[in-house]
Amino acid sequence: MTRQKLTKSMIDDIGPVHRDVTLWDGDVSGFGLRLRPGGAMTFIAQYRVGGGRHGRTGKHTIGPYGTFTVDEARKIARKVIAAAIDGRDPSAERQAKRREMTVTNLIAQYAAKGTDHMKDRNRRMMLARLDHHVVPLLGRKKLSEVRVRDVEQFIRDVRDRATAKNVKTGPRTRIIVRGGPGAAAKVVRDLSAVFTFAVRQELVAVNPCSAVKKPADGKRTRFLTIEEVTRLGETLVAMEHEGISPKAIAIARLWVLTGCRRNEIAGLQWTEVDFDRGCLRLMDTKTGRSVRPLAGSALAILSAIPREPNSPYVFPSDDAPTFYQGTKRFWPQVVKRANLPGVTPHTLRHTIGSAAVSTGETLAMTGALLGHADARSTSIYAHMQQDPARRAADRVVGPIATALGAQTPAEVVEIAGRKIG
Repeated sequence: MTRQKLTKSMIDDIGPVHRDVTLWDGDVSGFGLRLRPGGAMTFIAQYRVGGGRHGRTGKHTIGPYGTFTVDEARKIARKVIAAAIDGRDPSAERQAKRREMTVTNLIAQYAAKGTDHMKDRNRRMMLARLDHHVVPLLGRKKLSEVRVRDVEQFIRDVRDRATAKNVKTGPRTRIIVRGGPGAAAKVVRDLSAVFTFAVRQELVAVNPCSAVKKPADGKRTRFLTIEEVTRLGETLVAMEHEGISPKAIAIARLWVLTGCRRNEIAGLQWTEVDFDRGCLRLMDTKTGRSVRPLAGSALAILSAIPREPNSPYVFPSDDAPTFYQGTKRFWPQVVKRANLPGVTPHTLRHTIGSAAVSTGETLAMTGALLGHADARSTSIYAHMQQDPARRAADRVVGPIATALGAQTPAEVVEIAGRKIG
């Protein structure tokens, strides 16, 4: 068959064929149209790697006629043939790309091999963020396809809540994903950790997140004033008189007086309370094992709590072998009645930190009170005497305890055979 330049009108005039036939273009050598007996017409590009007669031959399928116009297919063929002359093998590269790991595959490998150093709760939360935000937006991309601009667009999408969902997964369970600026700041750091793992495994050469300007992490620095603590204390007293859960009220007061994280108090076990030395010896926190000095007012609350013989928890659940979970419903009622919008249990932790600094405590001592993992604070704290730390706790917590309406050290009765304070 005589070679001639492939055109739309020529192709449209082609009738049925009874065997495979290839029409070669008279304009671009190696560009052709493959015809099948069933009527399929597919553009192809044939080439020799490195050019010349002795180069390895290859064939690159461009795509079907109709999906691609003749001119579009010819432009692609020129690029493919030019790449082959430069020594590349476009068909082999395409096959390698098809076999290349996707972002979803990488996350699965990271979960299996790259998270052993993480605490279980942190690991679960990180993998959930990756699953709910990264997989829907970037999961199908090949690793080599992820560019800085893709990561920047990903941040904008999560910030604008493109991944938000509220899905019922069972009779009493739902998956709620909100997105927003805070989620975007966290998950891009998670994604960067995944690509850092990929670099270590030699799956990619560079981390596409490295050059991205990370959004502000949205850390809250809100803390309560003494007047606000007073309102909170009055609200807790009123709720106590109304017969609302004593466990929830005691937990809330201890949040205020210790600066501990939410579940460090809610899930506290009696074996972690050291009355003799006036401290908590927490076995499993966000930063590992941690010792927290306690003010006398906090010890007074703990000393008044009756122990349930069949539970290791200070605040056991009423209907399950775990700790009390009712603060999730209780706390929103508190902040509404006390007119403290936006205040969370973590705000109370910031309040202790702020009070410590404002009363002249050193940063190291403040870190000790809060159980910070900062290397300098942890190093000093690991060797410090508990008595100075307890006195610091009383200095810091004293005004707060007074505002809250809690017992002061002078009011504490004898605990474990001696007085505290």
